[in-house]
Amino acid sequence: MLTSQRKRAILDALERDGQVLAADLSAAFGVSEDTVRRDLRELAAQGHLQRVHGGALPASAAVAPLAAREDMDVAAKQRVARKAAAMIEPGQVVIVDGGTTSALLVQSLPPDLAATIVTHSASIAVALAAHPRVEVVLIGGRLYKHSVVSVGAAAVEAMSHIHADLYFMGVTGVHAKAGLSTGDYEEAYVKRALAARAAETVVLACASKLNTASPFCIGGVDLAQTLIVDAGASAKLTRPLEEAGLTVVKA
Repeated sequence: MLTSQRKRAILDALERDGQVLAADLSAAFGVSEDTVRRDLRELAAQGHLQRVHGGALPASAAVAPLAAREDMDVAAKQRVARKAAAMIEPGQVVIVDGGTTSALLVQSLPPDLAATIVTHSASIAVALAAHPRVEVVLIGGRLYKHSVVSVGAAAVEAMSHIHADLYFMGVTGVHAKAGLSTGDYEEAYVKRALAARAAETVVLACASKLNTASPFCIGGVDLAQTLIVDAGASAKLTRPLEEAGLTVVKA
């Protein structure tokens, strides 16, 4: 079997099964595991998959720059955002992550809502500046330009003084075994710290992020209690997450 044929077969198996194991591929192709690992390395470098211990998972497509991501899955993100906004009760302290779905969430807040929104996203804070009754707390730190959010030690220190009712977390990958993931090491650390400051963490995700992984793990799916996903997500994608303990809400 040619290298190109093996790679095509690997991607086909990944699409069909949701994951591949190097040992199984080695046996199926009649080649060494070293050969399979080389194939996986090359496919990962091309952005086709995310390598994990023992094999690979589908790579998340949600790793493009913010401007590009604003045009991805817009209708699905709007549905997720509206469902999330409806969870916020008057008087609550709510942490809102950066990202395109979070931007739509704050746009969906009713004008008479009186609540406190804590965010490490400058763009989210600016979007809320005109809201008549929402108090905005902006967490500072080093600007991570890809997602336009604050990261670093100063941001984590500021979070340690917050007790929030809800944290709406944005991710690039949700997988029952690989957990919640994102594309930047420091951003993963900040998201983990924010989850520790909230009574309930709610993950916002489109179906395209389910059963995918990114390079940096935020934590296991048990870091969150609820997942809001668009109604287009199939039971095949959501069932493993429910079995892992997440409450799945479809929008």
